Amino acid sequence: MDPFLKKFFPGVYIKMREDTKVSNYCKFDSQLLTTFTSSLYIAGLIASLFASSVTRAFGRKASILVGGTAFLAGSALGGAAFNIYMLIFGRVLLGVGIGFANQSVPLYLSEMAPPRHRGAFNLGFHECIAIGVLSANLLNYGTQKIKGGWGWRVSLAMAAAPASILTVGALFIPETPNSIIQRSNDHQRARRMLQRVRGTADVEAELNDLIKASSISKTVDHPFKKIIQRKYRPQLLMAILIPFFQQVTGINIIGLYAPVLLRTLKLGESASLLLSAVVTGGIGTVLTIISMILVDKLGRKILFLVGGIQMLVSQVIIGSIMAAELGDHGGFSEGYAYLILVLLCVYSAGFSYSWGPLTWLVPSEIFPLEIRSAGQSITVAVSLVFIFFTAQTFLAMLCHFKAGSFFFFGGLVMVMTTFMHLFLPETKNVPIEEMDKIWRQHWFWKKYVGDVDEEGKM
Repeated sequence: MDPFLKKFFPGVYIKMREDTKVSNYCKFDSQLLTTFTSSLYIAGLIASLFASSVTRAFGRKASILVGGTAFLAGSALGGAAFNIYMLIFGRVLLGVGIGFANQSVPLYLSEMAPPRHRGAFNLGFHECIAIGVLSANLLNYGTQKIKGGWGWRVSLAMAAAPASILTVGALFIPETPNSIIQRSNDHQRARRMLQRVRGTADVEAELNDLIKASSISKTVDHPFKKIIQRKYRPQLLMAILIPFFQQVTGINIIGLYAPVLLRTLKLGESASLLLSAVVTGGIGTVLTIISMILVDKLGRKILFLVGGIQMLVSQVIIGSIMAAELGDHGGFSEGYAYLILVLLCVYSAGFSYSWGPLTWLVPSEIFPLEIRSAGQSITVAVSLVFIFFTAQTFLAMLCHFKAGSFFFFGGLVMVMTTFMHLFLPETKNVPIEEMDKIWRQHWFWKKYVGDVDEEGKM
């Protein structure tokens, strides 16, 4: 929004409005602007590492409460900010909320869901994120029209609404049976909770699995040291590579900077905000629902592969059009601008049913209990590291690589799609405490987890 840029980023505003010599690709290349954007993610990275200890020692519910409280504080500071320091500190607190919530919520969902519906339950997490993105962008579109130049304050402060739901809601949810056994060894309480969430009294088999997993986990004093052992190598590699690949799909071109890109295409401020809401939020909301329906029927791998191919094709075509038609100055014809908009929608759709939701689902379900919290923290940390890196470098990359940015990310999408085809075993319908079996049967990973000690066999 222009009033927001004038107050906190006047250099960007001048380049955007008054400097006709600056390249179309470089108008938003500001280190201060990228610091504001990425401060959230570096804070989330640090918080996610602390969140692992909190989740393990105090339970999933406690971590969710910490995350919600941090969100509330960050939204209050952002809405009331009168200088750049206050603005960035508020964003850091939002990052703390992200670190704790992303670490604990997927774990909570995976542990509470029945195996045959675990994919759909966990993708509900991403569906709510998609609804949040859509709501936020529509809110931006509405508040941008407020006269007096203070609409951005409403936009930032309204983060308190979902934060309140998260915080208050966390007070009423029960703890997971896994966490109950891990922290208190209260088998009767865990049995009652299992009976409640499964809707049946016959839970002995699952309860015994949880007790066995808990007995192993209690022999582990340092899960971050345990996780680097050879028998956990497949899970560790997936926890690192899946979130890394998600962030280098190029989605942050769409997510973080869609209004910037659309204004580069010579669309106005209001139109850019509205169209970015449709591209990043509306499509994501609809396609994630489709993913929820299909993930437990078709499986995880097929969605990864089809979504990757769809993203690759759309990125190559977008890069080709921009390379041929958009120079450093001037703009597109209306026809090309709308063609790129359609292709951005195709790209966003491919991401929204594959790499978007599955990045949170797969790592949350593949780890045994003794290292599950540590594994989820690594997933969140890697994701936030590369969101931070992308946020810090993308505007400079856009300025220097220009249309080549799309070919760069397209090449990475081709690599990651091939990797998932070769090295990810299918996890649909596998009980979470029996997940080690799929690695022993995989053509590549069985040589790492096949020769294990007795503890690993149990």
